[in-house]
Amino acid sequence: MNIEKAIKEASQSLIKEKIKSALLDSEVLMSKVLKKDRKFLIMNSEEEISDNNYKNFRKLIASRLKKKPIAYLTGVKSFWKYEFMINEKVLIPRPETELLIEQVLENYKNKEKVNFLEIGTGSGCIILSILKEKKSFLGKGIDVSKDSLKVCRVNANKLGLSSRLKLFKSDIDNFLLGKYDLVVSNPPYVKILDFKNLDDDVVKYEPKKALDGGLDGLTAIRKVIKKSSELIKNNGKLILEIAHDQKNEVKKILIRNNFYINKIAKDFAKKDRCIISTKI
Repeated sequence: MNIEKAIKEASQSLIKEKIKSALLDSEVLMSKVLKKDRKFLIMNSEEEISDNNYKNFRKLIASRLKKKPIAYLTGVKSFWKYEFMINEKVLIPRPETELLIEQVLENYKNKEKVNFLEIGTGSGCIILSILKEKKSFLGKGIDVSKDSLKVCRVNANKLGLSSRLKLFKSDIDNFLLGKYDLVVSNPPYVKILDFKNLDDDVVKYEPKKALDGGLDGLTAIRKVIKKSSELIKNNGKLILEIAHDQKNEVKKILIRNNFYINKIAKDFAKKDRCIISTKI
């Protein structure tokens, strides 16, 4: 079977399962199997694929038919300007989270030698993207999951950032080390009752711990803000990702913990997504 026919066949089976990105997913998975880019697939669409490659391709398609996310099937995900290794132990980086990077760069464009902390590193996409952009920054990251920290370390090595990064296995309540100019976090903020509304790709495969914000979606956010008020230097900043409908509640929590609200930033869908605040 040639490349074009195999992709078309796979795409049609994905369409039947109402997978919107059926053609793109099929091309991405074929690229993985052949270890070639999508341009190669187009230029060599008539080329025959080996039985072994076809078998491996169909295995990946079978997993995608069960709604396993493409990023977990390929083991990589692009975020900001870089490609990150990921697996099912970490949340898949979302495009809207790039807003956190934008806000850090905007707020610290004239600052050097900033010492910052990320609460909940996951794959490392946030902390490593910031370190890559700001060569004189030093970053510390904490996560409760040793598996997440392993993934973060792999990505740090890959991006040449290990010398400016320190990682700790800890929950936020028990972390006491240092004072910081900046804290960034994309904490779990999905309400338990909203899990039923999430796509199968998310509910079945992504780590629940990285999504579960408790009954009101604010359990982790409260902890992050309370602890950040102790860890951030006066006039230091907390830059936090939130759900689109949490702005008012999160502002109240910040104010109660001695933060001044600088800005609410909207994502590409024009939804409130990021709160920038200053410790006073």
